[in-house]
Order: sequence, then C-alpha cells, then structure tokens
Amino acid sequence: MNRRSLLKSAGALGCALASSSLAELAAQTPAAAPPTSTSPFTLPPLPYAYDALEPYIDAETMHLHHDKHHASYVAKLNDAVAGHPDLAAKTPEQLVTSLNSIPDSIRTAVRNQGGGDVNHTFWWPTLSKSGGTAPKAELAKDIDAKFGSLSAFEAAFAKAGAGIFGSGWAWLTRDASGTLAIETTPNQDSPLSLNHTPILGLDVWEHAYYLKYQNRRPEYIAAFMKVLNWDRISGNYATMKQAKA
Repeated sequence: MNRRSLLKSAGALGCALASSSLAELAAQTPAAAPPTSTSPFTLPPLPYAYDALEPYIDAETMHLHHDKHHASYVAKLNDAVAGHPDLAAKTPEQLVTSLNSIPDSIRTAVRNQGGGDVNHTFWWPTLSKSGGTAPKAELAKDIDAKFGSLSAFEAAFAKAGAGIFGSGWAWLTRDASGTLAIETTPNQDSPLSLNHTPILGLDVWEHAYYLKYQNRRPEYIAAFMKVLNWDRISGNYATMKQAKA
C-alpha cells in the first residue's frame, strides 16, 4: 500500500470511528424537553383539523382564527396580568366573571383579551359536522318551551347574529333563574360578565368568515348552523342543569 492509499484508509477509519462515537453519544443523551411556557394562560389546541368543517367554514379561516386571533388574545391577556400574581392564579373564566375586582389600569385589557380567550375556548368544541342535527333531551325540551320550536329558535338566533352592528357575538344563554334567552354582546364581551351561562355562541367578527363569505354575514350564519355540535352542546347543558339543580 502506498502512502496516499494509507492516508485515505486512515482517514476513512477515523471518520467511521467519529461517526460511531457521535451516534453512541446521541443514544445516551436524553432528548431535550420541549420548551414550556411560563405564562399563566395558554392557547388550547383546536380539537379537530383545520379543514374539519369544510365546506361550511374553510381551513384557511380556521387556521387564521385559531392560530392568530385566538392566540393573540391569550398572549395579550398574559401581558395584562403580568405583575399581578393574584390574577395570574385565576382562570380566564374567573377573571371575566368578576371584572369589577380587576384593577382599573388593566380592566379593559382583561375584559377584551380575557373575553376573547374565554369565548373562543368555549366555541371551538361546539362545532362539528358529525355532532347531530338537533338539540337533545333537556335542551330540546327547554328550547321548545321557550321559543316554540327549534326552527323558531334558529330564525331568531340568526336574526340576532345578523343584526349585530360591527363585531360581536350572538348567544343562547341561561340566567341564574334558569331562563333561556337569545342575547348579543359587543366585541369580545362574555355572558359570564353578566352572570349568564353561555350555551351556544356565534362569532360574527369578520375574521370568523370574511375570507370565504366577504360581507355576506347571513350566508355565513346559515353555514354555521350546519356545523353545530348539538351532541356536545346538549350534554353540556344537561350537566349544567344538574349541577345547578
């Protein structure tokens, strides 16, 4: 073997040994833990794929709505409570339920950003293409008693959502006395701030529908009514009624 061949063989052997050593080292080194957030509030994952509600609500809108807008509410809520460990220890629902106890300097931020987080966290699980076509059990009975029929409720609910000036939400709520009502809130205000329990919500902020429906809000509302997870909504309602009985 000449000098050049000898050097090449030695180099190859050295590379092989180095690669083997690195591989063994990697095998012995535990994987780094994923970074954890030190912020008190976090964005809940979307409970289904972005395209799960197609063709009624498009994937691009769902991605923008959840990953950008909802995420922004969470981030800004964290900013608002920074330096207030007593508030950071509460849930977003507790914060918006007791806005009068929030310091004046951050009350508006908690109302807006906390409401945005609470409303959306409530909203995502109430949507599905396979959640039944009508309310069930207690909810079905109470809707009929209050509104006359499901179709009458749907018409009144759609009218309330379409009639909101600017941005906001339409809700089916239950008050402390157990009475069902259709009501609307501006911006990201939550029914919880009024001591009302949300049962069903409709987001009519433009970011919820504008990519697909532009200014055709009634068309969006009609599509929204086709992706209600009535099984989940009815179950939540039955549990709530039992807890407050």
